[in-house]
Amino acid sequence: MNPLAPYRRPEAVQQLVGQLQQAISRPWTLMEVCGGQTHALLRHGLDRLLPEGLELIHGPGCPVCVTPAATIDRALELAARPGVILCSYGDMLRVPGSDGRSLLDLRAAGACVRVVTSPLDALAIARERPGQQVVFFAVGFETTAPATALLAHQAWCCGSSNLALLVGHVRIAPAMEALLASPHNRVQGFLAAGHVCAVMGSEELEPLSARFHVPVVVTGFEPVDLLEGLLRCVRQLERGEGRVENAYGRACRPQGNASARALIARVFEPVDQLWRGLGVFPASGLRLRPPYAALDAARLPDQATEHRRGPEAAAACISGLVLQGLARPTACPAFGRTCTPEHPLGAPMVSSEGACAAYWHHGDRAESSAAARPLARAAEASSLSDKAEP
Repeated sequence: MNPLAPYRRPEAVQQLVGQLQQAISRPWTLMEVCGGQTHALLRHGLDRLLPEGLELIHGPGCPVCVTPAATIDRALELAARPGVILCSYGDMLRVPGSDGRSLLDLRAAGACVRVVTSPLDALAIARERPGQQVVFFAVGFETTAPATALLAHQAWCCGSSNLALLVGHVRIAPAMEALLASPHNRVQGFLAAGHVCAVMGSEELEPLSARFHVPVVVTGFEPVDLLEGLLRCVRQLERGEGRVENAYGRACRPQGNASARALIARVFEPVDQLWRGLGVFPASGLRLRPPYAALDAARLPDQATEHRRGPEAAAACISGLVLQGLARPTACPAFGRTCTPEHPLGAPMVSSEGACAAYWHHGDRAESSAAARPLARAAEASSLSDKAEP
């Protein structure tokens, strides 16, 4: 039996939708932080089942999407050097830099760019190729930071001299705080990313929730998880409460993963970070602390001659508004026209967690697809059959 089957049952979905309809008495605007949650909401058609008055907006929870163009440009410049092997996760290869080119374009032109599934693969490559400079392009939230920290620690312990790390890790809690503090904020409650909280713990979000008096519900990625998170959030709002709740107890604990947190703290230190299309958020990034700073790719000489440091996105791209939850992808004049997954203008159309990609694959564009919304159709069928019974 699929262990996730209980969290996908149409009857459980319909029951939670009914409870949501009973719980809500006025309009509320909630944000799901993680791009994986956005994709799940649209893929399963949950957005069509929500009661009137409950609005979901999509957060900046896609680390690929918020990696600044200057960092992409640095990766491009390094990858273009003779004798350099640049390693990264697959999504990063298609994100355009300031001049519109991507790492995938450079690889097609002959640069040595490799896709890895683990940061430790980069250390293995560095050992196999001692005469070449290996650069690992590290991105992600706190979920992938422990693996990068382990790479840095092992590379430092073994005295690796030909491995460098281009670090683009970001922290989600400071970004949530910056969104709430914005004068344009519309968020009244959060669905927090369950995988981040599995590492960092739900306790990390308690100061934020208390300061702004907003509900923050740690939520998973299956239909029942998401609807349970929405229900708990709405119930708090209806009662005038604002606290952290954990609706993802099978994976998240209040203290998180102590070993992973300790490793992150040992290798990294917080730093103010530019988020693509959003601006600088205080203490929202991670950088290598001594002695691991010796591995920082920033220490490699900058030989940039071709990659200009330009705007964060194409002029027609409204990714900044999308990442703040101020506009939906379909509001972009380029969406589905000049911006597609095959020819993206902005990172949210590239990443597997990007909101624009979610709408392209599962949103309004896919309404006519017979297979687009299996759980929505099943739940609606269940509802109709219930009404048909005497």
